[in-house]
Amino acid sequence: MTKKTEKPIKNISKGQLEDQISKKFMQFEREFLGRGPENVKTDIIRNMILVRLEGVLTRAEIELASDLDGIIMVKSMRAKLLEKGRDHLKQIIFEATGCDIVSLHTDISTKSGDRVILAILDKLCLVDS
Repeated sequence: MTKKTEKPIKNISKGQLEDQISKKFMQFEREFLGRGPENVKTDIIRNMILVRLEGVLTRAEIELASDLDGIIMVKSMRAKLLEKGRDHLKQIIFEATGCDIVSLHTDISTKSGDRVILAILDKLCLVDS
């Protein structure tokens, strides 16, 4: 539970914070994975941050995902890569919100090429509406 004395983060709006997080995730994807998504959208919901990254798959991954074995391989590889960058993602979220990540969940669609990342935080993410 949050304390009543907590104040909104850096006096910025929820939309501005969501945009800031989206930009940081775009930068992370480009620098850590070597290729950025086509678009990123972030939503803050209570103590959760939901990030949708559109168009993250490479042409090679799309080709590889044409059968079940390939789909499993692409999903597994992408999950492992995200796990390797977990500390960096924790830092991104902490710097933006002052909150720690309790758990991180992700999935990727090999059909649409979109990835979703759900970060569960240690407290409510308080921002101005």
